[in-house]
Amino acid sequence: MELMVLLNALVTRLLFVLHSLIGVWRVTAVKKEPKYWLLALLNLLLCLETGLTLRFKQGRGYKWFSPAIFLYLICIVPSLWLLEIHHGTQYCGNEPGAVQVNVSNQDFNQSRDNSHGSEGTDHHIIQTAKVFVNQLSTICETVWTLALHQTFLLLLVVGRWLLPIGVEITRDQLSQLLLMFVGTAADILEFASETLDIEDVRKNYALINAILAVWTWSMLQFPLDLAVQHIGCKPSASARRIPSLLLCRYSAELWNIGVSLFIQDGPFFIVRSILMGHFRIFNQMLVFFTAKNILVVTLQLYRLAVITLDFRATVLQKSRKGEVCCCPCEPYDACAHATGHQENKMKEFVAFPPKEESQAPSEDH
Repeated sequence: MELMVLLNALVTRLLFVLHSLIGVWRVTAVKKEPKYWLLALLNLLLCLETGLTLRFKQGRGYKWFSPAIFLYLICIVPSLWLLEIHHGTQYCGNEPGAVQVNVSNQDFNQSRDNSHGSEGTDHHIIQTAKVFVNQLSTICETVWTLALHQTFLLLLVVGRWLLPIGVEITRDQLSQLLLMFVGTAADILEFASETLDIEDVRKNYALINAILAVWTWSMLQFPLDLAVQHIGCKPSASARRIPSLLLCRYSAELWNIGVSLFIQDGPFFIVRSILMGHFRIFNQMLVFFTAKNILVVTLQLYRLAVITLDFRATVLQKSRKGEVCCCPCEPYDACAHATGHQENKMKEFVAFPPKEESQAPSEDH
């Protein structure tokens, strides 16, 4: 089992490094400047994290946060930024894929014939690899950029699945997290491709930078696992204020609402509203996804109101019965009964008496 854990940890991080290197290669090929290979140095952070995780955690993950996913974002996001800013300088035909496949097959056949006529199998493999790389370089720039976006989001989900989980998260929680990531990744890809493909947006570099900034901001939810984990509550939580108790009991749901309002659907709605309201950009898909963002934000606010009212009603009901919940993260049947803060303190005193006083009665007997 430990061998599989180490293997999954290494293979996943190797996939992250490989994909980020492909992104750096595309930036260098598009910009035609070798200095952009310096972006590959960002992978040293991921290599350092790999060594530390293997040394101190035996390859397993951390609680609430995935450093490997976060460092992978740092490695690949700059390359995608540069490719999107440089987007559209290469002409793409209506069906570039079919033309390029035919050309590549022809070149492969030519290289195979030449290799059989001149040298052996080794030379044939090298020539075939060279032709394959050259044909990859001729693929349309926009196709490359979209493919990197798609594989990036898919690799985030698959990588989070392959990464060994820590002791704090269960497999049931991981499955819930992965299902949420699939829907989140689809929404983020739709936002980036749908808005950046608008011709009027491509002419405005300020808009491109703003959209990419919101896109990057939305990526920050992937390294976090708070959406399926509750914050642990201590028995002394009864002395906390009501907002702290609410956060303690509904931490996972409140995190989901916060992500939707402030990291994903809320910012997406603001960007699309600016495009339609200020820049007068309208199309069918833009209007549809704006309406979708409005609906999601409204439902999340409604869900927040339901949680707050339900929690308030429960607290009032318990207070009338003279019950105060010691740990809102547990069922209310497990709560202690008391008439006030002083009686709660008395019950804690009885449950955990001081050492000196607890020994005094035994001496009398």
